[in-house]
Amino acid sequence: MRLALLTDLHANREAFTSCLAHAHAQNADQFAFTGDFVGYGADPAWVVDTVMQYVSHGAIAVQGNHDYSVTRSTRPQMHAEAREVIDWTRRQLNAEQIAFLGNLPLTAELDDLAFVHASAFEPVSWEYVTGLEEAERSIQASGKRMVFSGHVHAPALYRLADDGRMGSHTPVHGVPVPIRAQHQYLVIPGAVGQPRDGNCAACYALYDTETSLLTYYRIPYDHGAAARRVIAAGLPIVFAMRLIEGI
Repeated sequence: MRLALLTDLHANREAFTSCLAHAHAQNADQFAFTGDFVGYGADPAWVVDTVMQYVSHGAIAVQGNHDYSVTRSTRPQMHAEAREVIDWTRRQLNAEQIAFLGNLPLTAELDDLAFVHASAFEPVSWEYVTGLEEAERSIQASGKRMVFSGHVHAPALYRLADDGRMGSHTPVHGVPVPIRAQHQYLVIPGAVGQPRDGNCAACYALYDTETSLLTYYRIPYDHGAAARRVIAAGLPIVFAMRLIEGI
């Protein structure tokens, strides 16, 4: 299986389209979408429809905090601009799309793989995995060999070795990382729709279960067009600038 891992799409049609095209060119035969399909961006209906189409053909999808907020209630922890986009997004979606987002599970499993938006440790708390301690909690809570997540908008890779030691690895675009059978891993591909590591290129990853190789990719896309869509929709300009600056 060649599993494409995409997270934090954030209603960014241009970025999502580019990542999907690249994944298909890499012969991906399974897809997993680990949440936050909406929020920040200007094309929520198109992005949700596309995810729904993939799920209807067997793809995996889990719920992110922005998906949760659109379908239930806006989280008070969100800043004012994010809440504004959530309210706008709710008006752009039809009943079927909202029901799809609302019915998404918080976690999913496939053999020895786990999928979650934030952390497998209390998924609904939406904890940010930004270091070894949080990564270890998520790995141990999952009970699986590999955990695939998102939420932090930057690529990362953590390893819990068979001797109990935690470590991290800095992914490099296009360079395969060998996944060792004796270790456990937490994989964060980085954001498709709103990268925040100073690089405006979209992120996704591909895991080959036959070769046990994990490859992170940075995919250039027309972020200017995506930013213009945000402005044309009347959304806060800060979210257009984030796409251009990668922050």
